[in-house]
Amino acid sequence: MQIEKIEFNCKNLAVIVRSCFHQEGLQFVTPDDAIIQMGYMSYAKGKEIQAHMHKPYRRETFGTQEVIFVKKGRVQVNFFSDEEEYVSSKILEMNDWLVLLSGGHSFEILEDAQMIEVKNGPYAGDQDKIRF
Repeated sequence: MQIEKIEFNCKNLAVIVRSCFHQEGLQFVTPDDAIIQMGYMSYAKGKEIQAHMHKPYRRETFGTQEVIFVKKGRVQVNFFSDEEEYVSSKILEMNDWLVLLSGGHSFEILEDAQMIEVKNGPYAGDQDKIRF
């Protein structure tokens, strides 16, 4: 499966975009109401995306969502519900993407790994985490 959606009790916990995923054009893989919006773009040579900028637009968000890119290695991600119940686990490989939308998560490094994390800010340190 090239795009995997992790759900629990009708709630979106995460989306995994595998390195082999490909589709022409633009496809957003996150729900429209997600704090983090992730899209995949694939265009042929010569395509131009018109110059643009983003207008100031007030957004109010509640919570933190993350995007993880596995640059190297293998990583197991464990998914948990909002009630801290274990839901499932998936293995991420080199060049896979993970969008964490809700619930909890943990990581087990199966091979030496390099990962890039992007999340909404500003950075709050441990003020926005519950460890369990």
